[in-house]
Amino acid sequence: MPILTIESTCDETAAAVMDDQCRVLGECIATQEALHERFGGVVPEVAARAHLERILPVIDTAIRQAGISPGAIEAIAVADRPGLAGSLLVGVIAAKTLAIAWEKPLVAINHLHAHLYACQLASDEVVYPCIGLVVSGGHTSLYHCTSPLDLEYLGGTIDDAAGEAFDKVATMLSLGFPGGPAVAKLAETGNRSAYRFPRSMIHEDHFNFSFSGLKTAVRYAIVGPGQQDFSALKIAESVKADISASFEAAVIDVLVNKSRRAIAKYGCPYLIVGGGVAANKHLREKLLQAAAEDGFRVTIAPINLCTDNAVMGAIAWEKIRRSDFAALDLDITPGLQRGF
Repeated sequence: MPILTIESTCDETAAAVMDDQCRVLGECIATQEALHERFGGVVPEVAARAHLERILPVIDTAIRQAGISPGAIEAIAVADRPGLAGSLLVGVIAAKTLAIAWEKPLVAINHLHAHLYACQLASDEVVYPCIGLVVSGGHTSLYHCTSPLDLEYLGGTIDDAAGEAFDKVATMLSLGFPGGPAVAKLAETGNRSAYRFPRSMIHEDHFNFSFSGLKTAVRYAIVGPGQQDFSALKIAESVKADISASFEAAVIDVLVNKSRRAIAKYGCPYLIVGGGVAANKHLREKLLQAAAEDGFRVTIAPINLCTDNAVMGAIAWEKIRRSDFAALDLDITPGLQRGF
């Protein structure tokens, strides 16, 4: 019997139906990019209202694609952490309501662990034990993973996440939202050495990250210290390209360096990488190059499983096999708490 998985941690409303071999029987994702574009970022209240409008149609579409009835579902899984409070609430309340109505067990999913599990879905062999890197709009974290559910948090961002920094640099350069893909595309034509932006904490003896200083350095390069207004700036496309390329190189240098040191310290043969920024072409190239040089293997989530989706909720099967079910008083754990 398949399971139904629900994802609503940020600005994607998603549902999927999967069997115990993690084959996707039905899937639906409703994106909110157009809703947030004019604000230059995700507005939590707007996101929550959009989830509320879309959650049931998305679930219904996934079930219809699978060609099954609710009675054929074995369990209902939902991401309860971390994320935006309002967004999480919509998904969790929908899952609990359906669990009661259909008399099905409930499974709670850690959204970040699910991002890493997308790598296992893409691999023909077991990738654990490994070092796991989650790099997304809201999170940049490293884990020592002995199984899909047993993860030791090694460190993470102490301020901006990598994806958030990409979006903010895109705003400074008037590249639109979402900013990450726009910056990456422009960077392909730029000089990665044009600006010597800081690589914060790259040599520190820990696995934390910081991208706030890098973001500030980019701001100074564009408009100078003390200036706030970007709207009247006329920046040549070649300059935008050089700034984008130099910024991207700085972020990737830190991500790759920290990942290599974690691999060496814990003696893991594998690195797995998930999250929206894992779709970045240059990051993927640099990680593969590092793996070849250092002798470890790397699996990066497929492009379609990098951004938020419900298919990575297949990690729920790992919990079901452990009989690890959630109570119906399941609550959300929002925000950016360290240690997830």
